[in-house]
Amino acid sequence: MPQTSLRTTLRSDELSCPSCVPKIEKALKALPGVEQAEVHFNTGRIQVTHDPARAPVEALVQAVEGTGYKAIPAAF
Repeated sequence: MPQTSLRTTLRSDELSCPSCVPKIEKALKALPGVEQAEVHFNTGRIQVTHDPARAPVEALVQAVEGTGYKAIPAAF
């Protein structure tokens, strides 16, 4: 059965400096099922391409929060 990838956007209004970008990306990419993670410091958007069966949205949020930043799924 082929893997189905989903692109999820999270939002964090707490990104205070560009140095948080690699920290958050590394935490997300360490999750099984995450293919790609991009943090956009200027907009507060975190875009993640992942297998939702292996890396559900809740796990993505927890990974970001584990780095010390709050994140919520974006509605846009």
